Amino acid sequence: MFSSIYLAILLLGASLVAGAPHRRDIARRRGCGTHISSAQIASAERLFQTNRLPPPDENSTATVTLDIHFHVVYANETLDGGFVPDEQIRAQVDVMNRDYNITGITWNLVTISRILSPDWFAKVAPDTPEEADLKSQYRKGNASTLNVYTVGLKEGPGQGLLGYATFPKDYSGQPSNDGVVILYSTMPGGPTPPYNMGRTLTHESGHWSGLYHTFEGGCTGKGDHVDDTPPEKEAAYGCVKTRRTCPKSKLDDPTTNFMDYSDDACMTGGFTKGQGTRIRAQMRTYRAVAI
Repeated sequence: MFSSIYLAILLLGASLVAGAPHRRDIARRRGCGTHISSAQIASAERLFQTNRLPPPDENSTATVTLDIHFHVVYANETLDGGFVPDEQIRAQVDVMNRDYNITGITWNLVTISRILSPDWFAKVAPDTPEEADLKSQYRKGNASTLNVYTVGLKEGPGQGLLGYATFPKDYSGQPSNDGVVILYSTMPGGPTPPYNMGRTLTHESGHWSGLYHTFEGGCTGKGDHVDDTPPEKEAAYGCVKTRRTCPKSKLDDPTTNFMDYSDDACMTGGFTKGQGTRIRAQMRTYRAVAI
């Protein structure tokens, strides 16, 4: 297990990296490429309610361990070129395990593969030929296996993104496309502050596990289809602790939730109990996970 001391060193390094030449400057706004329309959500939720599987035991507190395969796509053997060290990947999995504690899921790092491809490093992005080629060649495992691809997100539709993911419902139709793509520098200690504490993968794997953004649908409708996340008119950026953007809501916006857009350090609210329940139901129904 990656030591807490080394993780602390990585995070300290992140705070000092502002003056370093390899810092990656991006806009101070989280960019998530996981989008789904209101019509698509309505259709997906009807299907989910029809096919939803009950828990193995109504009083079950079961936990499950899911495998992760990391695929590091790099342009050259430098940090700027995406050559992420193993220690940083282990630190990322440690972050995931802390963040997913409420869900009953534990993540197990199985393999780290390294893929030298300047073309893929720059061009892999949502719905590109490069993404399809990468995933079709390297994806491992079954529906319950999380494949994480770290790339540069430098060109085309990838510019400005920190990551994106597929939803559980999509697996049966296109299993080779399943997985999460993240900007390599968002892992703990990476050179992309304020998004370098590992919360990008927590957020994107939340989509992979069946969650929508907390601000989905704004102030109307069922929002993110989780009862204990208050409605939110729009995404929260930076470190807004308290606001209420929906006039009819009696609760503050969930700005610190993992599925909002706040800075990594400000995602202190984690997942809610309701989000944990939804994750387990989605994983049972679409990823054959008995939890």
